Order: sequence, then structure tokens, then C-alpha cells
Amino acid sequence: MFRSLLVALHFLTRLPLPPREISLEEVGRSAWAFPVVGALIGLLLAGADGLLGWLFPPVLRAALVLALWVALTGALHLDGFVDSCDALLAARPPEARLEILRDTHVGAFGVVGAVILLLVKFAALGACLSAGTWAALLLAPPLGRWAMVYAMARYPAARATGIGKTVRESVGGRTLLGATLLALPVLLAHPPVGLVALALVWAFTVLFARWVLRRIPGFTGDVYGALCEAVEVVVLLTLAAGGGPA
Repeated sequence: MFRSLLVALHFLTRLPLPPREISLEEVGRSAWAFPVVGALIGLLLAGADGLLGWLFPPVLRAALVLALWVALTGALHLDGFVDSCDALLAARPPEARLEILRDTHVGAFGVVGAVILLLVKFAALGACLSAGTWAALLLAPPLGRWAMVYAMARYPAARATGIGKTVRESVGGRTLLGATLLALPVLLAHPPVGLVALALVWAFTVLFARWVLRRIPGFTGDVYGALCEAVEVVVLLTLAAGGGPA
């Protein structure tokens, strides 16, 4: 169990951990721990916000916390979001979209998508911090990673090979159940908004998956990352709409 958690930490973060080689199969077997990694990211972000609160107003804190958020993950999911925008928003057939997802170059859709994503994330985070809704930092990261596990367990891979396919092969119903049970304590610690956020995230994930499957045959590693980023925005918007401390 501890080994799987370390694998998940290595894969999903850029924390200063002892170097080790990990396989994609190990990543798939560690998927149950993804929400735990998200919870740790949330704690680090909340702690950073607490320290920055002694020095800076909420808007500046939001910018610095968002920068730390990206740094902690090594922009892993942001990169997937950018590639997914280029592929899924293009008026191309499914085969061409899959080729775009393989391309390392960034196109216009990716640049615009990244700018909009970061602007909305920054604005929503600033609204949450201004209102004292610090729970946004504790809920968004674990729910984003729970959504990835849900998508891996419930929807097909787009290709017969690739990172997404290899990781997904080890993810099933038991993995999703474990990830859900591990996410629940964080959600229940913030009633009722935690469970409301989970319900909205589930609904968004289902709709997102339907949208994706109309464009390509299934999910890829980049699309899982895009889902994580989009879900984090959904959670931040949900908390910002609440407008009060939580």
C-alpha cells in the first residue's frame, strides 16, 4: 500500500522524493491512491495560502498559490489540457484528432484554452480566498484526481497502446471503490459542500466523457489530464458561487 502511494506521488507530483524507476503498470495499480495525492496537494496549497496571508492580499495570494499548484504537478495535467484543446476542438475526423494528441507542438486552440483555463482558475480561486472559502484548496485537487480514476474505470481507451491505455488496464471497479472511500473523509470534513461538489463532479465527468467519445474512440493520457484540470475549475466555481467561509 505504501509503495503504491509512493508511485502515485512520483507520477502525479514533482515533490522532492527519492529517485526511483516506475512503470506505467505500477501507476495503474496505484490509481486508488490518486485522491490521497490530491489531498496532500490541497494541504500544501492551503498551508502556503495561510503563510502568504500574513503578507499579501487575496488576489496576489491567488496568483502565487496557482503558480505553486502548477509547479507541484509539473504542469502534467495542464499539458494534457492544452493538447486536448488542440485535438478535440479541431474540426477533424477522429483519426486526425488522435494524431494531434500525439503531436508535441502547441496550436492555437491549446494556447487559447490554457489562457482561459488559468484566468478562470485564478479568478475563481481569488473569489474563494477573498470570501475565506479555503476549503476550495482542499477539495479541488482530490476531486480532480478522483475524476480521472472514475474515467479510467468507466470509459474505454482511445488507442490499443499508449500511456492512457497501459495505466487504465489495471484500473477497475475495486480501484474506483478504493479511490472513492479515500476521498470521502475529505469531502465529509466539509459538509454539505463536499458532497455537493462530488455530485457535480460526477455529473460533469459523465457529460465530459460523452463529449469526448463523440470526438475520439476513448480517453488518452492527455484527456485524463484535461479532465482533472476541468474538474478542479468546476470545484472552484462551485465554492466561489457559495460565497461564504467553509
